[in-house]
Amino acid sequence: MTVLDIDLLRTFAAVADLANFTEAGDRLGATQSAISIRLKKLEDRLGRRLLDRTPRAVALTPFGEAFLPDARRILAAHDAAIARVVEDDRPRHLTLGVSEHAAGLRLPAVFSALRRALPGVRVSMTLGLSAPILAEFSAGKHDAVLIRRIGTGGEGRVVYRDDLAWIGGRDLDWRPGETVPLVSVARPCAVCSTADSVLSEAGIDHFDAFSSPGLAAVQAAVSAGLGIACLGRSAIPPDCRELDPEMGLPALPPSEIVMIARRGDRGTAAALDRVFEAFRSGAA
Repeated sequence: MTVLDIDLLRTFAAVADLANFTEAGDRLGATQSAISIRLKKLEDRLGRRLLDRTPRAVALTPFGEAFLPDARRILAAHDAAIARVVEDDRPRHLTLGVSEHAAGLRLPAVFSALRRALPGVRVSMTLGLSAPILAEFSAGKHDAVLIRRIGTGGEGRVVYRDDLAWIGGRDLDWRPGETVPLVSVARPCAVCSTADSVLSEAGIDHFDAFSSPGLAAVQAAVSAGLGIACLGRSAIPPDCRELDPEMGLPALPPSEIVMIARRGDRGTAAALDRVFEAFRSGAA
C-alpha cells in the first residue's frame, strides 16, 4: 500500500499555490533543492508526474490538478486531528500585532481564516505599522507579530514573499522625467523610507503628494490619480497598475512578510502555528 507523507503533500500544495519552488521553500522553511527532492519523492510514490517544470514556469499536470483537492483534504484532516490533540493545552488568549502590509487587500480573507483556525481562543489584535508593532513586541505586548521586512533573511518565519512595486492609477498624469508625486503611508514607515531612499539615490526629484497613517487611504489616493505609490504587490488595488520599468523609476529591493513569535508552552506554540497557516492561506 502506498503511504503518503504529510510533509510531501504540504510541499506539493505550497508549490501549487505559489507556482515557484523558491517561494514554496520560503513558506516551508526549506531550500529550493529540498522542495525539488520532496516533490520527486511524492511523484515516485504516486507513480505519476504532478508538475510540468521549465526554467521559467511551474504548472500542474492534469493528474496534478486532479490530485490537488485530495491533497488539500488530507492536509486539512491531518491538521484538524493535530489541533484536537493539543486542544486541551491551547491558550485562552492570544495577542497579535499585525502590520497593514501583512495582508494587503486580502485582510478580510486573512481574518476569516484566523477566526476558523482558533475556535474558542480570544484573540486581541492590533493593526498598525511594522516598526511600532515590532517595538510593542519587544516590550512584551504581543505573543506574535506579522510585519513587512525589507530585504530577505533575518529573524522570523517567512509567511510569503511580497516584493515592492511602483504603482499608479489609470488616470495618473505623470511622465518620465517629471518630479515624482509620491503617495505613501505617513512616516515612520519602512516602505516610505525605502521609496525615498531609492529615488534619492537615483537622482530623481520627488515630493510628498499625499500621506496617511492608513494603507486604505493611500490605496484610494493612488486609485484617484493623486500620484505614485510604492507598495507590496499584494496591496495593489484592482483599479491600479504596476508601472513599467521603462518609465525610469528605480528598482526596489525584495521584501517579505514574516511572523516573529515569542516562545511559549506547547499549546501556545501550536496556536501560533495555526496563526501562521491562517495568514499564509488567507494571503495565497
